[in-house]
Amino acid sequence: MEILIAFLVMLAIALVAAVLLSVLSHFFAVEENPLKVQIRACLPGINCGACGYKGCDDYAAALAEGGVKPNLCIPGAQQVADQIAEMIGAESQPFEDKIAFVACNGHCEATFRKAKYEGVDTCRAASMLYGGDGACVYGCLGYGDCANACPADAICLIDGIARVNTARCLGCTLCTTTCPKNLISMIPQKTNTVVMCNNKQKGAQARKACKNACIACKKCEKVCPHDAIHVVDNLANIDYSKCTHCEACVKECPTGCLKTAVFPDLPEGIGHKELLG
Repeated sequence: MEILIAFLVMLAIALVAAVLLSVLSHFFAVEENPLKVQIRACLPGINCGACGYKGCDDYAAALAEGGVKPNLCIPGAQQVADQIAEMIGAESQPFEDKIAFVACNGHCEATFRKAKYEGVDTCRAASMLYGGDGACVYGCLGYGDCANACPADAICLIDGIARVNTARCLGCTLCTTTCPKNLISMIPQKTNTVVMCNNKQKGAQARKACKNACIACKKCEKVCPHDAIHVVDNLANIDYSKCTHCEACVKECPTGCLKTAVFPDLPEGIGHKELLG
């Protein structure tokens, strides 16, 4: 009998608490902007932050309040940009699709391991020990932190370095913030000239660490007819707003760190290996 009474008392308390919570939630509920709900429903929900906001909820709230461009969602691309523009009554804006690019071509035949690393099997952990076990302190460590962070399974390790399958890449930027070497950046999908290196050492040091490294010879800079490429901190940098893809720099590069690539719609399963070597 005592057990039954205790059970009934607890049940009564639970019922009273449930009723109180229901009443309070009704009177103190904060009404959500219906426009925000509609916008949020069409966003992909990756919460990558590529739009400049913490996640899809914050971007949807900002759009509902007004004054924000509707084409900032990279994973959503043009389709989502058009839907949002229609919802908020704004003019549809052209969307520049971007993809992740790994600025390293230090594969197994081009570089070497300076030490044997035995520790936590991540790039971040390895980089904390004298910059990692690779001969190039700026190169890909090859432990796959970026691949693990990718929600679209668009990154894999080939010949010891990360490669992006651009047919799968959502442009979410999660890999860019994961790489401890800052090797991954977002570039326009229409790009077809890339710098496959991130080494900022002087030419002799860079070449000693990797056969494919930029040696800061400035031949690319001198041959470019549009002033689109400059060597900064011993590394070639391309201004894509000026680049016309004439490939003059690619032909002149003595180490082959400048490459021609065609990113849009690569066949399923093909990364940069077949395209860039």
